[in-house]
Amino acid sequence: QVGLVESGGGSVQAGGSLRLSCAISGYTGSNYCMAWFRQAPGKEREGVAVIYTGDGSTYYTDSVKGRFTVSQDNANLYLQMISLKPEDTAMYYCAARANYRCDGYMFFEARYNYWGQGTQVTVSS
Repeated sequence: QVGLVESGGGSVQAGGSLRLSCAISGYTGSNYCMAWFRQAPGKEREGVAVIYTGDGSTYYTDSVKGRFTVSQDNANLYLQMISLKPEDTAMYYCAARANYRCDGYMFFEARYNYWGQGTQVTVSS
């Protein structure tokens, strides 16, 4: 059983930076697809960044390319966010699925079976 606990959220002004962490427990093997999702009030949860632990491949949704960087070690998943915008305001969640070579559906939440509880990011203008 994989456990995920996010931290690092907070309130920043537009243009600022934050680094989110997701502590991983019960992680075994190397073939995980791990992702960061976010959900703003009144909106659906959307995937923003994905990493395949097998080879370190990373993927980003268009709205965060060049601003967000996902990385991972055995114990943690990270999301470095720079040049934050008010539209980045959301609850951020980490997610994982074992033995899953991230595919064309990797930004869909239904692909993941392990989730953290979320950490709030608020960006003010």
